[in-house]
Amino acid sequence: MLDKESIKIVKATAPVLKEHSNQIGITFYRLLFEKAPELYNIFNQTNQKRGLQQEALGYAVYAAGEHITDLSELNSVIERICHKHRAIGIMPEQYPVVGETLLQAVKEVLGDAATDEILEAWGKAYDYISEAFISLEKKLYDEAEEQIGGWSGYREFYVDKTIQETDEITSFYLKPKDGKEIATYKPGQYLTIKANIPGEQYTHIRHYSISDAPNREYYRISVKREDASEDGPSGIVSNYLHKEMNRNETLEFSAPAGDFVLKANNRPIVFISGGIGITPMISMLNDLAENDDQRQVSFIHAAANSKKHAFKEHVKKLAANKYNLKLLFCYSMPTQQDISEQNFDKEGFLDADLLNSIPSLKDAEIYFCGSIPFMQAINHTLEKLKVPAEQINYEVFNPIAMLDE
Repeated sequence: MLDKESIKIVKATAPVLKEHSNQIGITFYRLLFEKAPELYNIFNQTNQKRGLQQEALGYAVYAAGEHITDLSELNSVIERICHKHRAIGIMPEQYPVVGETLLQAVKEVLGDAATDEILEAWGKAYDYISEAFISLEKKLYDEAEEQIGGWSGYREFYVDKTIQETDEITSFYLKPKDGKEIATYKPGQYLTIKANIPGEQYTHIRHYSISDAPNREYYRISVKREDASEDGPSGIVSNYLHKEMNRNETLEFSAPAGDFVLKANNRPIVFISGGIGITPMISMLNDLAENDDQRQVSFIHAAANSKKHAFKEHVKKLAANKYNLKLLFCYSMPTQQDISEQNFDKEGFLDADLLNSIPSLKDAEIYFCGSIPFMQAINHTLEKLKVPAEQINYEVFNPIAMLDE
């Protein structure tokens, strides 16, 4: 445990670090890559360019300091980060250089205000927190390797087939190159790819939700091609997969990971997805259907229009066979054909009125996924509707730790 004086200093200075969090994040990654350029192979360079990784680090430092006396307040954040660390292969021996670099960044940004006493206290705090991460990550590594069909590190899979879901989304069916059994997974979890792309200096690591119910034969990921836009550059890995991955091409993946999974309770279920955020929901929904789950399920999806709406016919077919599945589709830019066929329920964006129309919303277990702005809007709407926080679950692949920050 930390000594009382160190705790006092950390809690007192956490707001100062929050005030300078973005600059600390920028400085940290500059120093880290100068010391260990091989880490470019692990960190998402697109997120670096967008400033998301830096913002996430700043938040994590402040939050850890604020809750240093009771890390259980950060359990959901810690678990989410540990799953991602296990998936990309972060090892205990990498923690010291990160801690050393973080203190350097704090000193460089705060200058004389970062006294030796303050830096020593934060160094102790970092060691204390890193022990919690390393302990949980070891458990996750052991579980991934020791389960039936499990493995450590990365394993080769070949593309057995591809299916074009929309103009922008393609599903890739993956089977193990060694022909051996594969690990099962919990609906909602993801695979992590290590892509060695011709012409790229470093490998690129990405997480993709598994978009089908658990089985022992294949994994399916459904990937949206990210084109360049005002929000950022084109997706290096998504474009590589769409343009280069044909049948029998080989890719490397780590074992399934993730904490965004169905909870074991009897509450009604509400799925809310936007765009490509539908992928973990399809995994969960397919699993419920295959197991003839009797809970009431509401499936709400937002897309620009039917041309951008993946898995629409599949979900409608499930609903036709399950009395307890209700569908709601929301299109922000419906086509003329959508309007004439009336194949959606609401034009515009998801709002409080639509969500409030769902029976037993406040009693339901709610799962949502989509872009960061979409999820922030959903989260705030659910809060406004007074849905209990413990019933709200979400998946986020951008490195922003919490939606309300």
